[in-house]
Amino acid sequence: MPVSDRLVRIVEYPITPRLTEVKRVRRLTPAMVRVTLGGPSLDGFCEQAPADHVKLYFAQGDDPTPVQPFLRAGYGLDDPPEGTPQAVMRDYTVRHYRADQRELDIDMVLHGDGPGSSFAAAARPGDLVGVLGPRGSEVVPYVFDWYLLGCDETGLPALARWLEALPAGSRAHAYCEVAGPEEEQELRSDADVTVTWTHRDGTPPGRGDVLEKAVREFVPPAGDGYAWFGAEATTLKPIRRYLRNEIGMPKERVDVDGYWKVGAADHDHHDAVE
Repeated sequence: MPVSDRLVRIVEYPITPRLTEVKRVRRLTPAMVRVTLGGPSLDGFCEQAPADHVKLYFAQGDDPTPVQPFLRAGYGLDDPPEGTPQAVMRDYTVRHYRADQRELDIDMVLHGDGPGSSFAAAARPGDLVGVLGPRGSEVVPYVFDWYLLGCDETGLPALARWLEALPAGSRAHAYCEVAGPEEEQELRSDADVTVTWTHRDGTPPGRGDVLEKAVREFVPPAGDGYAWFGAEATTLKPIRRYLRNEIGMPKERVDVDGYWKVGAADHDHHDAVE
């Protein structure tokens, strides 16, 4: 197969702020909530890759309407004018988008008292929340001989999308770190998938190495593979080194994304893990 057939394709979208309304709230596990957003503002919403994400922006104080971020000619975020409230935003994976129903599912982890977690814990139908993005998609062709996927709770929605997107006949090995067995979810796929759940068993999130230890048991099959990981940034550093330096996977076939970082209130997941 030509190398060009295995190149990641970048698709960019206009950055459009959308005011949506909570339609439904469903508790998936003790620490994971699915919030379904809807409304006519979702017309024209674009997404086409498992790791596509949006920025949610939230209401502040007694005003039920979210403070909208300030955009620079619609192409990027900018500081608001002096005296204008600053939008409070957090990144979340697009779990499902149903264009015909104008509905968007966002799976949100309940942890601490941050703006996203607090919103998810108290969300009720009728609440307003803003949606910005996605800015674009990194479209990975589903033509590799095997896929290696890994996550903690924050990356689980994207990993689940990966498995749902892989076609029949594909091979994938998925490693999922969660607090305990109560946080495991049913993962569906038409591909030939081996899922390994790892449990922290009381170790605080982002402080252990259970995901790394599990991944080190992976034996690469024959052929060309692609690796994707989404989890706490510090825990991913040794995993990336293992994939690149010990297994010898090419840089362009390793996507290791720090979804959050211990001690950082609003970690930019675009920052390199290394």
